[in-house]
Amino acid sequence: MINKTLIFTYLYLLVYILLSSGVILYNKWVLSPKYFNFPFPITLTMIHMGFSGAVAFFLVRVFKVVAPVKMTFEIYATCVIPISAFFASSLWFGNTAYLHISVAFIQMLKALMPVATFIMAVMCGTDKPRCDVFLNMVLVSVGVVISSYGEIHFNVVGTVYQVTGIFAEALRLVLTQVLLQKKGLTLNPITSLYYIAPCSFMFLFVPWCLLEKPHIQVSEDQFNFWIFFSNALCALALNFSIFLVIGRTGAVTIRVAGVLKDWILIALSTVIFPESTITGLNIIGYAIALCGVVMYNYIKVKDGRAPQQPSESLPERITKDWKLEKKSSDIFLPNDTSDNGKGSSGGNGGASDLNFDEEAPLLSTSRLSHIGRSQLMRDS
Repeated sequence: MINKTLIFTYLYLLVYILLSSGVILYNKWVLSPKYFNFPFPITLTMIHMGFSGAVAFFLVRVFKVVAPVKMTFEIYATCVIPISAFFASSLWFGNTAYLHISVAFIQMLKALMPVATFIMAVMCGTDKPRCDVFLNMVLVSVGVVISSYGEIHFNVVGTVYQVTGIFAEALRLVLTQVLLQKKGLTLNPITSLYYIAPCSFMFLFVPWCLLEKPHIQVSEDQFNFWIFFSNALCALALNFSIFLVIGRTGAVTIRVAGVLKDWILIALSTVIFPESTITGLNIIGYAIALCGVVMYNYIKVKDGRAPQQPSESLPERITKDWKLEKKSSDIFLPNDTSDNGKGSSGGNGGASDLNFDEEAPLLSTSRLSHIGRSQLMRDS
């Protein structure tokens, strides 16, 4: 007998992988001077934010699909604004990197995300230094350095932009945990876009006026409405596909899907963009970094399962995981760090074990039973 739930789960995972890879490749194609030739990453990011914010506004205020949360000026000023600022920065720097380096190399650099998030979490006091995690971070860093050394078209500017975007996103994740959780504010995907997307748009408006507005001379032929509309629609659809995935699967499945997506994306990028050349040193370095990431994920999953009773059998554990995930499938708790919803500072949780999607970092986390947060790696 066919298990319909399992089929839908794999279908959602497939949709997530396709959308995540598609948005990255689509952004590269739009921004690259060799293809669509629209080298204005801030403008493209503002289109995404404006479109997402508008859709969220209609869903909240017009169609009333969800109700807005109780948002005071204090919460908005102390939580939403700083989070939106780093969110906008991460998207800006990440999209700018497409102008200078290949998609494959960008994916390899993104292996640094756990390193950046762990460092920020330790600095902000939401996680504690641990020897095992530190060794994994060293392994990831060594792998990325080797991969960078083997990059034929290595570009310092593009690398700096990408790494800066990674650290900005890491700080956003930590701030989301520290600020929103402290205020007890819960946001679902729609209300997240409703509050954060317009604020991010405004933060991008200032650098856009200074850096891109004086140079934009877009002809009617180049500003193809359907290109930009479909691009923004894909980015929005990715956010909602992530929410479907985290409601159907566990942390381990999502992490495996993320790794599979990265390898598929690296392979596809070399086919779609022939100028992207992968060397043997690239692969070796990325494989080393990936080993560190996999070991890191294993530690976090093991930490999350530690409180379980040792007498539980495997079928009982699977059943318990499924029930917990099913129960929380309609809940969106940004960066919830433990089963009871309290912040973790003891090394078992915290922002450092957050995995996120590089194209939709705004909706990066959800409560995933007791295993831990998801890593659905941004740069819409």
